[in-house]
Amino acid sequence: MSKTEHDDDDSIARRRGWPSRFPVTGAWRPGDPVGARQFFTLPRPLALEGGGVLPEVTLAYETWGELNDAGDNAILICHALTGDAHVTGGGGGTYTAEGWWSRIVGPGAAIDTDEYFVVCANVLGGCQGTTGPASIDPTTGKPYGSRFPQVTNRDIVRSQVCLAEELGVDRWFSVVGGSMGGMTVLEWAAMYPDRVRSIAPIATTIAASPQQIGWSAVGRLAIANDQHFNNGDYYDQDDGPGNGLAVAREIALIHYRSDAEWTTRFGRDPLDRMDAFDQWGRFQVEAYLDHHGKKFPERFDANSYIVLNRAMDLHDIGRGRGGARKALERFTGPSMTVSVSSDFLYPPHQQVELADVLRHDGRSCAYHTIESVFGHDGFLVEHDKLAPLLEDFFAKVHVETV
Repeated sequence: MSKTEHDDDDSIARRRGWPSRFPVTGAWRPGDPVGARQFFTLPRPLALEGGGVLPEVTLAYETWGELNDAGDNAILICHALTGDAHVTGGGGGTYTAEGWWSRIVGPGAAIDTDEYFVVCANVLGGCQGTTGPASIDPTTGKPYGSRFPQVTNRDIVRSQVCLAEELGVDRWFSVVGGSMGGMTVLEWAAMYPDRVRSIAPIATTIAASPQQIGWSAVGRLAIANDQHFNNGDYYDQDDGPGNGLAVAREIALIHYRSDAEWTTRFGRDPLDRMDAFDQWGRFQVEAYLDHHGKKFPERFDANSYIVLNRAMDLHDIGRGRGGARKALERFTGPSMTVSVSSDFLYPPHQQVELADVLRHDGRSCAYHTIESVFGHDGFLVEHDKLAPLLEDFFAKVHVETV
């Protein structure tokens, strides 16, 4: 292969299996198939922690099961960075595609939709039906783009409180979530302790660490350096920052999984032995990353990725509250936190620290470690190991609280 071909970015991209053009955005937009989404517009503008106001906020959410007459069987599931409201299939019989936690949530599952009323909302700033950067700004009639304000997990919780009121949920039986979702869980406990009976923050942390912030920052830079990013105002262009978003996704996948898994799964095998000494020849692990990288812009929005990724960096449960113990001292219900043994993005010592905080003053907090080679993604993959822990926890919540 000639030097000219090596230096041609389009040629390199094609060799890596990427399309010549990505979608401008993978965000859901009005007119797209609704699936099992339901929509709720907040009754008032939403003031944000960092300043500014969103004049109109709509949340896309899904529900399963029924709220009982006592109103005490509702579980809120909080999704991770690139998740959405579609936790499990079969919502209302209208959308049967498998969700991201289908083996955890459903009839007879650990989060049993025959017993519980289960709710999950796409987060504020997201891109799957909830107001975010790709949404229309009612003051301009155009997508927010670069004008969308930075939101935090505290803003996300405030929007979800309005949804709870709309659904008639005065107090959640439990609020459950992993990674970014676990951060949201902790904010529920800190902000509205009387509205939460129990919590299960999984594979998460009290505050984002410098390493976590560093990983996030380089992913955001990959997007910002895409030639089509245009400072976030790309929605009316023919090309969006799909290349940068794909690279950001690949960077993230590296720390979502573990060296042990990839060594066993891929080793050092090249994709094509004929290209073993070619500068742009790929190892099997590179092909795996490229496969997932090129799919990501089809279902996500670059601006949403930046906003939510930054919200994770800003996470610090003790910020402005006198520290983590002070922040969580008003929550007195039972809790459970779970680590994944091979998670080097949110390592187990962070959940141990969290458990110590939640146990302060004699409160109940169960701590478990899932033995797994799947790294941080273990909480999304190891259903058979996580499910019994949740079932046992919920049984104890029924006994320990009223």
